[in-house]
Amino acid sequence: MNREECLTLLKQYNQEPFHIEHALTVEAVMKYFAKELGYEEDFWGIVGLLHDIDYERYPEEHCVKAQEILRKAGLPEEVIHGVCSHGYGLVVDIKPEHEMEKVLFAVDELTGLIGAAAKMRPSKSTKDMEVSSLKKKFKDKKFAAGCSRDVIKQGAEMLNWDLDTLFEKTILAMRESEDTIREEMNKIA
Repeated sequence: MNREECLTLLKQYNQEPFHIEHALTVEAVMKYFAKELGYEEDFWGIVGLLHDIDYERYPEEHCVKAQEILRKAGLPEEVIHGVCSHGYGLVVDIKPEHEMEKVLFAVDELTGLIGAAAKMRPSKSTKDMEVSSLKKKFKDKKFAAGCSRDVIKQGAEMLNWDLDTLFEKTILAMRESEDTIREEMNKIA
């Protein structure tokens, strides 16, 4: 399936703008990391776009129902494994094995934390966000409490990266894609 077909599939199961924006953000971040690490961007992007396909409609079966949905749509097993591995240790026992899966595991929660921190800034943007300000938000367990710091730390460890590196690269990825995502969300709304 190409990107547009995957976006159509995502929208069949997700109507909330928040969930669609999160999917577009993770897609963009995954493509950024693929480019940085020398991998095929479109594949990483599709995995990022579809990673929460089942979450809105089937939150209790997250990463389980996704397997059924994606198989029915004819997506290859490597996409299904990639999508579902981000729930490792939380909802499924599908372990992130490839670098792409480890990146997704690390950035899924982190993009939520960065997005919440950006909304608190006067600019409402990642464009002027620094790692130091994100670190303060990361340490405040009450801020964006739904974003698991343990998962973010575990993801960084899987990648053998320190948190500062993960934070910096993810902020840069979100900064680079912020305007494009806003434009796409305006078309959807």
